[in-house]
Amino acid sequence: MTEEPRLLAILGHRGRDAKTCLYRCGNACDHPAPNESANPYLGDVINTALTRRGVVRAGAVGALVLGFGATATATASAPAAAEPAAGSTAQAVLREPAADRAGALTFKPIPPNELDSLIVPNGYDSAVVIRWGDPILPGVPGLDVRHQTAQRQSAQFGYNNDFLGVLPLGRDGRRALLVANHEYTNEELMFPGFTSQEALTVEQVKVAMAAHGMSVVELERVGGTGQWRPVGGRLRPYNRRITMLETPFRFTGPAAGSAWLRTAADPKGTTPIGTLNNCSGGVTPWGTVLSGEENFNQYFVGGDAAPAELKPRLARYGISTTVRVPAGSRRWERAQERFDLALHPNEAHRFGWIVEVDPYEPGSRPRKHTAMGRFKHEGANVIVARNGRVVAYMGDDERFDYLYKFVSDREFRPGDSAAARRHNLTLLESGTLYVAKVTGDSPAAEIDGSGKLPSDGAFDGTGRWIKLVSGERSYVPGMSAVEVLTFTRLAGDAVGATKMDRPEDVQPSLLTGKVYAAMTNNTNRGVGTFAAADEANPRNANKHGHIFELVEDRGDNTAESFTWSLPIVCGDPADPSTYFAGYDKSAVSPISCPDNVAFDSAGNLWISTDGNQLDSNDGLFATAIEGSERGHLKQFLTVPPGAETCGPFVTGDDRSVFVAVQHPGEITGATLDDPASTWPDGDFAKPAVVVTWRLDGGPIGS
Repeated sequence: MTEEPRLLAILGHRGRDAKTCLYRCGNACDHPAPNESANPYLGDVINTALTRRGVVRAGAVGALVLGFGATATATASAPAAAEPAAGSTAQAVLREPAADRAGALTFKPIPPNELDSLIVPNGYDSAVVIRWGDPILPGVPGLDVRHQTAQRQSAQFGYNNDFLGVLPLGRDGRRALLVANHEYTNEELMFPGFTSQEALTVEQVKVAMAAHGMSVVELERVGGTGQWRPVGGRLRPYNRRITMLETPFRFTGPAAGSAWLRTAADPKGTTPIGTLNNCSGGVTPWGTVLSGEENFNQYFVGGDAAPAELKPRLARYGISTTVRVPAGSRRWERAQERFDLALHPNEAHRFGWIVEVDPYEPGSRPRKHTAMGRFKHEGANVIVARNGRVVAYMGDDERFDYLYKFVSDREFRPGDSAAARRHNLTLLESGTLYVAKVTGDSPAAEIDGSGKLPSDGAFDGTGRWIKLVSGERSYVPGMSAVEVLTFTRLAGDAVGATKMDRPEDVQPSLLTGKVYAAMTNNTNRGVGTFAAADEANPRNANKHGHIFELVEDRGDNTAESFTWSLPIVCGDPADPSTYFAGYDKSAVSPISCPDNVAFDSAGNLWISTDGNQLDSNDGLFATAIEGSERGHLKQFLTVPPGAETCGPFVTGDDRSVFVAVQHPGEITGATLDDPASTWPDGDFAKPAVVVTWRLDGGPIGS
């Protein structure tokens, strides 16, 4: 074994159990990084730094939130109904900037632990909202793992819930719609007597396919508290399952109908079936949910027999082109032959998009927006810029891949009218797609890979958004607009985008317009022949990750230049390589592997983790990002062993925080018959959605 593979074998899976690496991303760390371009990792230092400009103080329209009870001004809304009825939607609110709220996060931090439970602070309570296998459609029984069928699973809550959106239903604050992603499945934790993927029956493969996708579930508030539960007792017209088996989607945008998207089953290239490996997402101001298709590569076989001209493009997306059945393959081709690229080489191109689902129209067809590009989307989060255009920020969750943003051609139309909503539903179908190139402002010699701050006391610099495509016009030499959108990673390579340390969730603050990205980790940074640290990715063998803060020029989210900094460099606060915005590190909680981010109405940043490498379960953390408490990070909850913390979602009245507990008990050697976790019911592990609230009814956190 050469030195580089040996080091990868040592470092590649730190913090994640081998089962997580197998099922979530197809052992990506065990394979060469798909990005083999020669792009600089930070570029040359720009001699003249951009001046930090004013930030958004008004005019950024808030994402749809549970706005009841919140002290916010309603400036944009979608149709709403007092009673649940087809087409009823929710109110979008503009959250005004909060004053300096030093000390606003008053809860006592949860200490690191490895308990098989969900732990919340004193003065708080939590409850399971819904778990894998709970019925959400009428006439279906509850979970019975020994008699599970694809038909049953298609009517039950799916497996491994990741992103959560909670949208108000009516205006009384009593009901809501939960929308959840179902990212992937753990067959050894689902089926009794599991031995291997190959040994599964075809019906069991179909069960796994049905457990992927998304769920929409109507909720009701419990009394006057911050607790929520599914509405029961009668038919719920909004409840819905979207699965990989048979749910039809519609492509929109310039690549819809292109040759790259056509298959034998869909010769027009407009109607993909299903969505898979849905990771994070976002809620739009017009009342829909966005979902990112991420590690889709692991579901395909037959890449070795794909057409020669496609192989470099497949490989750039992590699809093996050298063996017929890659190790860890899910073997879905046994149930549906479209997953065999030797027979259907374009099927893989039909995944890796941003999906939009309208939970208020249960009969509507979900869409995949080609104008937003195709890569391993963690998710997409939207803000309305001062000029009215919608801006979506996105990360490509892979070692050494890129940050993107999309700016719509059309302007957001506020108001409750049906015409306004119909217009807003088209906003993501056309626009301009950019990729980020960032530059540090410190001498290269001061970035030594140890995490030591440079002489100016901060990891920071400037950046620009490189235009890839606008409408049907490509800005990438040698690539058409359709090629740029279908093979966006290759377009980013071609224009010299900056390689980052696994950019995952990217979310703008609706108070300030500043943008925050979770860089989860990159243990390959500086290992072997991989590039060494740079100012935006300042540690070699980066196993803990960091938070990236981006401030658009002039506070304009449509600008093509920005400044950036790293307010949090994660890890043990006692480690000199960590940084918490200059806050006293003796007072902060240890944090490792940030994954998803969210905001409360005060503008505090909430961070969930995935793959904690500090000998503790994963959890949820919060910190102020403005004022004297900036950097005072505190752990709010922990999840059971083997689980990651997904979501999170803080309701607009700040009375509830939802998290998704994904893959509890995902530990090597564990099975359904011999589980490593028995959360939440004491028998075997089940992914579930949890809500937490303050016992005194006050706002979460403060």
